[in-house]
Parts: sequence; C-alpha cells; structure tokens
Amino acid sequence: MVERYVMSIDQGTNSTRCILFDHRGRLVSVAQKPHQQHFPRPGWVEHDALEIWHNLQRAVPEALSDVGVGTDQVAAVGLANQRETTVLWDRRTGAPLGRAIVWQDTRTAPLVEDLLQRPGEEFFEERCSLPPSTYFSALRVRWLFDHVKGLQERAQDGEVLFGTMETWLIWNLTGGADGGLHITDVTNASRTMLMNTRTLTWDGELLEFFGVPRPMLPEIRSSAETYGEARALLPGVLITAALGDQQAALFGQTCFSPGEAKCTYGTGGFLLLNTGNELVRSRHGLLTTIGYKIGDQQPVYALEGSIAVTGALVQWFRDRLGMISSAAEIETLARTVEDNGGCYIVPAFSGLFAPHWRSDARGVIVGLTSYITKGHLARAVLEATGWQTREVVDAMNADSSVAIEQLKVDGGMTADNLLMQFVADVLDVPVVRPMVAETVSLGAAYAAGLAAGYWPDLEVLRRNWHRAAQWLPDMDPALRESEYDNWKRAVERSLGWVRAPESS
Repeated sequence: MVERYVMSIDQGTNSTRCILFDHRGRLVSVAQKPHQQHFPRPGWVEHDALEIWHNLQRAVPEALSDVGVGTDQVAAVGLANQRETTVLWDRRTGAPLGRAIVWQDTRTAPLVEDLLQRPGEEFFEERCSLPPSTYFSALRVRWLFDHVKGLQERAQDGEVLFGTMETWLIWNLTGGADGGLHITDVTNASRTMLMNTRTLTWDGELLEFFGVPRPMLPEIRSSAETYGEARALLPGVLITAALGDQQAALFGQTCFSPGEAKCTYGTGGFLLLNTGNELVRSRHGLLTTIGYKIGDQQPVYALEGSIAVTGALVQWFRDRLGMISSAAEIETLARTVEDNGGCYIVPAFSGLFAPHWRSDARGVIVGLTSYITKGHLARAVLEATGWQTREVVDAMNADSSVAIEQLKVDGGMTADNLLMQFVADVLDVPVVRPMVAETVSLGAAYAAGLAAGYWPDLEVLRRNWHRAAQWLPDMDPALRESEYDNWKRAVERSLGWVRAPESS
C-alpha cells in the first residue's frame, strides 16, 4: 500500500515552509524559503506577497522530491500563516497593490489614538472582542484607503480583494484570477477587527465604521473543512484547513481542553489558553480570539497574550549590536555570569502588546553600571522573554476560572535550556516541550487531516503528542517576586516615550 501524507504550508514572518507529516505526526520532509523584510521607514514593516507566492512555488516541489512523493500521495493540505499581515490585490490581474503590511508595522498608531477617543474600546470589544491597536488588519486597510488615491472606490466597485496570507495563497493555489477561491477561516477573520466573534460573520457596523466595502472581503469558513481542490502546484489535492499560526500551534500542541495553554516563542511570543466554547472577555489586557472551529461544530475560544518581541530581541542583539554571531551563542554568553547584574531590558521596539497595549512605549535598558558586561546583557535579553511571559500568565490566571498548571512551549527559542528553565522559575509551573517542535505546521496538518479523514478524531492526535523535555521550577519565591518587582519598575520607565505631535 502506498504511503500517504498530509502537507502543511506554514507561511511565517520570516519564511515560508512546506512540510509533510505521516500518520504518527512525524515530520517526513521540509523545504523552507526565506523572504526579504522591508523597512522603508521607522516603524514600517513590509513583505512582497509575490515573492512569498514564488517561494511557495519552489518549496512545494522540493518537499515532495526530497522523499520521492507524488501529489497523488498527498491526502490533504492545510495552511498556517502569520496573522494580521494585510494584502490587497487586483481581482482581475492578481497583482498585489503594493507590499503587504506586516503585523509588526506601527504606521497606524495615529488611527489607534483616534479610535480610543471615538467611539472608544467598548464599541469594538462588544463586536470583535479586540481593543484598538496597530496590530489588526482593519486599520491597515483604512490606512491604505487614506493614502492610495482611488483605492477605496476601486474596492467598492469590486476590483480589489483583501486577505491575510492564507487567503492570498489559497486564492493563488486554486486558480488565482481564473476563479481562485477567496476565503479565510474564523481564526484569521477574528484578527481583523471586522468579524463579530459571536456570530462569526463580518459585522456590518464595523465595516461601516472602517469604511471597508463588503465585496473586497473573503468568505469566512471554519478552520477544518474541504475548501476545494488546488489547481496550481498540487493539482487535484484537497485544501482542507487554514488557521492563524498561533491557533495552529494551539492545535498542534493538542490543547483541546479548557485550561490547557501553550506559548510559541518565535519572532514574538504568543501564549494561548483554551477557554472552550465560552467566549471569555478579558479584563486584564488579553485578547479574546477564536481558537479553532472544526467543520460545523461550535467554535472553541481562547484567551491570547501577544508579546511583540522575544526572538526578535536576540536577533537585534546579534545583528545590530554584534554581541554574538549566531542566536544559539546567547545561551553560552549568558551562562558566563550568575545573574543579570541588576540590568533589565524592556524590548518595546514597537510599543508593548499584552497586557499593557501601549503603543507609546519604547525599549529601555535600565540598571546599567560599570559592573555590567555583555554576559549580563545577554542574560537580560533572555530574562525579558521570561518576565513578559509571566505578565501574560498572571493576566490569564486573573481572567480564567482555572489557573494554568503547565505550559506547553514550542518555537525556535525553546532550544535555549537556560531560557526555558527561567520561564519555569518565574511562572512556578512545569514547562514542557514536545518531540515535534514544528507545532504551527503540525497544527495545520492535524486540522487538514481531520477534515480529510486521514485522522479519525482528536484523541488520536492527543496520543501522537510526546514530551521531549521538561523544566521544573527551582527559584526561591522571595527572589522571584523581588526580581519581578524590578522588572515591573523597568516597564514603567519604557512608557510614554513617544509623544503625540503638538497641534499647531
């Protein structure tokens, strides 16, 4: 019998990966293609959507050929994607209308200030469960309408399509300008500020407020169902799943029960807590989001704490300061000292996300003395990720009826044992890492395989999960709280750095 596989397309912030998984959830083949990061102005971050599509066209054949697999052996394909990154393109030609505006981009900060004044946070939270922030897609669409002449009128006439990255790639995979499917899933739609999180439909009042024409919006579908067949790259293969990357990681970590939580440590840090079929509104600076929706089943909701800068701080330490030559070296350097020497780094490069949501914050290094070495700075870099995680977990425990008793982790930073031990120490709970570290890709594959009947149910997926490493807390409680107090004082010093321009 010919072996069959599920393919996952993981379109991330820095690269696009194509991965094949087998029945036991094991990674069989992977092809990865990085794309260029564009920084045209301070606070602006952009990607070339065509470059990303071309990278996928190279990655898919490579992943298949590496193990001698034909498209007839691919049971289904699922997509995971960087969320909130906004692409607009021409319906007729398929050409992107400028570069994609990335989730890290902060050019919409003036719009956020306006939204906070009118109509205020409650208007949005009652409908889309999100606070006004530079993070979400609707503000990027509005910014483009305000700065590209005639764009809004073209969108109203049905000439312009909007999507996040999974929408763009599915459209191209299924035919593009020649009848491609224009769809998104509930997890990605929930990050736009345009979908009502109770009805799971585009909200008329939000569309009217932002001036977003309905014809430009994709159809909202569940996270796992048969969307259609691919016509490009994988002709005849069913596309059966799409999830935002962090929801895909929640699924890949098999956090299927209320109270289970995971944190993905990549460019940023993203901690999600499954709250079941209950929509829990945070009162402590977290986001209410859709965790996933399987077919016609009820949606599973989640609380999310988004940390803007985790791995990106290590990249900055390497590329901008030149303190290390590779990311892996930071652990070695940090181990040259016993502690941070009283130094703390708050990496508010583009403001602070959860639980603060302060776009006026900027990064600070505090506690510098002549005693501080680059070893202390390296340790402060790693500890910044731990303390930001602690802030989010505290908020989750305050919002949820069940305290987090264990944190499942994934992402590139989990290879750093010193960091993972520090996270366990400051949270005072066990931290566990699975055998398959590619949980974003695995989650998209699991959802796709479920929808296609490749896996029968969630319990089989649970049995596929195996622990690879565990870190148990081992910090004196008094030291933990003293250091946490120092961290919070450092955060206070990062706030209010960016001032609104004075009116003339």
